[in-house]
Amino acid sequence: MAQKGVHLDQETFSCCICLDLLKDPVAIPCGHSYCMNCIKTHWDEEEKKKPHSCPQCRQTFRRRPVLVKNTMLADLVEELKKTGLQAAPADHCYAGPEDVSCDVCTGRKLKAFKSCLVCLVSYCENHLQPHYDVAQLKKHKLVDPSNKLQENICSHHNEVMKIFCRTDQQCICYLCLMDEHKGHDTVSAAAEITERQRELEVSQLNIQQRIQDREKDVKLLQQEVENINLSADKAVEDNEKIFTELIRLMEKRSSDVKQQVRSQQRTEVSRVKELQEKLEQEITELKRNDAELKKLSHTEDHNQFLHNYPSLSPLSESTDSSSIRISPLSYFEDVTEAVSEVRDELQDVLRDKWTNVSLMVTEVDVLLPEPEPKTRAEFLKYSREMTLDPNTAHTLLLLSDENRKVTFMRKHQSYSSHPDRFTGCCQVLSRENLTGRCYWEVEWRGEGVFVAVAHKNISRKWDGGKCRFGWNDKSWALTCDNNSYNLWYNKVETPISGPQSSRVGVYLDHSAGILSFYSVSETMTLLHRVQTTFTQPLYAGLYLLSIYLSSGSSGTTAEFCKLK
Repeated sequence: MAQKGVHLDQETFSCCICLDLLKDPVAIPCGHSYCMNCIKTHWDEEEKKKPHSCPQCRQTFRRRPVLVKNTMLADLVEELKKTGLQAAPADHCYAGPEDVSCDVCTGRKLKAFKSCLVCLVSYCENHLQPHYDVAQLKKHKLVDPSNKLQENICSHHNEVMKIFCRTDQQCICYLCLMDEHKGHDTVSAAAEITERQRELEVSQLNIQQRIQDREKDVKLLQQEVENINLSADKAVEDNEKIFTELIRLMEKRSSDVKQQVRSQQRTEVSRVKELQEKLEQEITELKRNDAELKKLSHTEDHNQFLHNYPSLSPLSESTDSSSIRISPLSYFEDVTEAVSEVRDELQDVLRDKWTNVSLMVTEVDVLLPEPEPKTRAEFLKYSREMTLDPNTAHTLLLLSDENRKVTFMRKHQSYSSHPDRFTGCCQVLSRENLTGRCYWEVEWRGEGVFVAVAHKNISRKWDGGKCRFGWNDKSWALTCDNNSYNLWYNKVETPISGPQSSRVGVYLDHSAGILSFYSVSETMTLLHRVQTTFTQPLYAGLYLLSIYLSSGSSGTTAEFCKLK
């Protein structure tokens, strides 16, 4: 009896109120059994709702039934506990709305433990036991619980799909093999799975290897981040010390000048006051002598006059007024002028050298450079919005369209004087400096244009043509006219062949030292590529050819294009 009970559903011996094995079981008149405390508590809560009823079948009783422990049922439950029947599963063992439930359980279903691809049924742990005990069932394929078992059934023939059609890349049943898949390349689903699993193993190995490689790369990059931070922190600390030293030096120089001025001030004031006192003493003596002479001159007694005359005090040596030399308005103004000159020279040095400092900062590039762009879409990733600097424009050039467009004019424009302005050539530089990777395009119309890049310190005056783009070692220029292209650098001209176009693309990789010019139409054609070393930030430049052509010609334009 007990042995047979082990295979009974444990819900049979469970209380439907507490869902646990019966404790002190009682049977009520309708035949259903409950734990004594459970049914008693249930009826106590129903006291106001008479008549009392069975929680399962809802049968009502006129009077509250007397509860008496069912000794036989209690003994059976105790015996079943000893022979293997466990307590009712906890709430989390029952299937919820999103769980795969056991297809065999009756009443409240348990969660499925496995699904059988042969039976196409999902089993809880208890109902799965035959698949472990019965020889024929042991051959069945068990998988993790699945709600998609019915997808293994052919929708046309209602048969299990055990064959894989490689031609159509789908699972089919044996009837499909005789019908619409006749003559196709087919194998058993198991064989296909075996082959695919081998492929998966290879893919997994590749993925795992890539994961390991990427983890190494991540560690390397983490180390690089630490190195960058350490280097940057040290650079900031060292630079602060250097600038502090410079500030202290300037403060010391300021203090020295102040002390020298004050010392010289005291010396000069002392000299002047000494001379001033000497002159005041001389004035006093002269006034006394003047009084004596005046008194003697009014003496009427001849004897008295002649008697007192020899006793007059002799005049002291007079100070020569010509020895007093005062430099008009010279005082210490020259000192201020000299300090101003030092300041201006320091500003010039800082301005010239500061570009090198900035360049050194922007040239820090830990990662290896990306491949050079090939398509226009790739070039546009590095596009820069460029504008022209009015302070550099020659007076025959008119800027417009938010300083993106330049036009050659017959009359001089009323630009203010500026040290950066070109006076020898009709050219202009961009406002933006160029470092890193940059790409821009120039659209031109008219006689022709130089599309250039140049250092900031390129000459502004003619001086034998030194300011002209491409006629020095500070600029590179592509000349474009209606007939040809030429590349100019340091007065050396290189003829270039390529499709004529009114649009020129310029690509700069500053750190790699690459400068490339392209003819842009429906496609991009490389015209010329410069490989060098750039030691300073560069600026885009435009030079209009009209001034060197026939008199009266005007209207040549060039414009930095807006790129998306």
